[in-house]
Amino acid sequence: MLTAEIAVDVLSRLQTAGCHVWVAGGWGVDALLGRETRVHSDLDLLHRVEQEPTVLAVLNDFIESEDFRPVRFVLTRPDGASLDLHPLHFTDDGSATQEADSTGGLFHYPAGCFVTGTIGSITVPCLSAAQQLKFHEGYEPRPHDLADVAALQAASGPAK
Repeated sequence: MLTAEIAVDVLSRLQTAGCHVWVAGGWGVDALLGRETRVHSDLDLLHRVEQEPTVLAVLNDFIESEDFRPVRFVLTRPDGASLDLHPLHFTDDGSATQEADSTGGLFHYPAGCFVTGTIGSITVPCLSAAQQLKFHEGYEPRPHDLADVAALQAASGPAK
């Protein structure tokens, strides 16, 4: 389980080190909503690819447990806390891409999708609701994915 306290601690440590990261996934949804809606098994973080050495140094209490680079990798701690890290390549206009597979596929992040939300009483960088919803397309959703989508849709009102 990854609690709000752990999420805030990780984000604070990374911010202090000058790392730019954004919360995505379940905690990203909860950050947008400003409240914890469910128990979280991990914290999804997007980071600038060029800052990865610093991110890893700051998170030295975590051990790399899965490597799906260039798409993502997972860090875990003995207490079970898990971080799912996604490297982003930024362009001059503030947009970014993330490799989607080993064949050159890309996920696109428009500049406007990088927003803020709250975890506990702390303002945190996260992805916009539109970007979160986009990433919940194209695969068979799990129950917690369906709950995240429903919570975002309820908060944003009826689709237009």
